[in-house]
Amino acid sequence: MHEVATDPERIRLRLDLSYDGTDFHGWATQPGHRTVQGVLEAALLKLARIPVRVTVAGRTDAGVHARGQVCHLDLPPAVLATLPGRSDRTPAQALVTRLGGVLPEDVVVRAACEVPAAFDARFGALGRRYRYRISDGPEVHDPLRRDVLRHRRPLDVETMDQAGRALLGEHDFLSYCRPREGATTIRTLRTLRWERPGPGLADEGLVVATIEADAFCHHMVRSLVGALMAVGEGRREQIWPQQILTARTRESAGRGGIGAAPMSPAQGLTLEGVEYPPDDRLAAQARATRVMRR
Repeated sequence: MHEVATDPERIRLRLDLSYDGTDFHGWATQPGHRTVQGVLEAALLKLARIPVRVTVAGRTDAGVHARGQVCHLDLPPAVLATLPGRSDRTPAQALVTRLGGVLPEDVVVRAACEVPAAFDARFGALGRRYRYRISDGPEVHDPLRRDVLRHRRPLDVETMDQAGRALLGEHDFLSYCRPREGATTIRTLRTLRWERPGPGLADEGLVVATIEADAFCHHMVRSLVGALMAVGEGRREQIWPQQILTARTRESAGRGGIGAAPMSPAQGLTLEGVEYPPDDRLAAQARATRVMRR
């Protein structure tokens, strides 16, 4: 992908948004499908009266949710100036309010702000954080939670947590990814923690995985969760996820008798947040990531 030149006649904005992914066919625009990007760009077109393209921190799969998604867009100053109308709100504040009036209920833009032209929601990110939530018994099943996977078997959280620790660090995660031609599958997995929050805590009684990395390959998070759930159910040994990683190819993982990592359902996965460097390091971070992830 080529570096996108910024237009000096436009102002770059960062949007922080959340969405319930249940009824979306993922983030990225696809003809004939309802997507988060498609809905957001349609809303921006109504307000700006010009086509607006957004760049996202990380494309989510169909059914995956987000609490802390980030994207950026560029608007002409003249368009921004019209957004507050007669109010005393800033253009960014007015954009949030007006988007709230045209977006569907399953998408919320929580904040908007002007950012330097060097800000790149995708390539400028230092890391992403996901959580995967599972209810593994009738006492914690909640029909009102669409962001939790309802699972029929109890899970051994301690064994899953121990198995996940062996995957931390910088590795080639090809065995856990659907690779893109010409792109690296080397990632640094910083956190892979399983826990069952206690009384009075958020997600009380659920089985929750927190997964953080500099970036994720396509399907990587759901494949990691799927392999560790098999361990938690007792269907696989604790060492199995590490064996999959060491194979470093989806093909040999299957042929060698190890077996490929199963992919967990999208329902339980939520993008919780994206980390960025200080403004004076934005350009350098984006340049370095473009070279590495190209």
